[in-house]
Amino acid sequence: QVQLVESGGGLVQPGGSLRLSCAASGSIFSINVMGWYRQAPGKERELVAAITSGGSTNYADNAKGRFTISRDNAKNTVYLQMNSLKPEDTAVYYCNADSRRAWFDRYRQIWGQGTLVTVSS
Repeated sequence: QVQLVESGGGLVQPGGSLRLSCAASGSIFSINVMGWYRQAPGKERELVAAITSGGSTNYADNAKGRFTISRDNAKNTVYLQMNSLKPEDTAVYYCNADSRRAWFDRYRQIWGQGTLVTVSS
């Protein structure tokens, strides 16, 4: 079993910053793409940013220029640095990873439990 544990959420004022972390543990042979998604109340879950094992990144338009995704492959950990936060960034943020347990295994999508980010004055 592979588990993802997120941390770093909380309450922040508009214009502030937060750094989310997500560590993968368990039976891991390799992890391909890791990403962050978010879901606001009454809305669908959406991609925020993703990063491959080689470091290629992709961002949602509303995250470009404000958020930075990075990862430490040795620690199986992905980070999301969020700057210039806005009230509309308020959501539960979920970590996601495509991992496999052996070289002959298929990649499986794993989700974290989510961490709440609230941007409010």
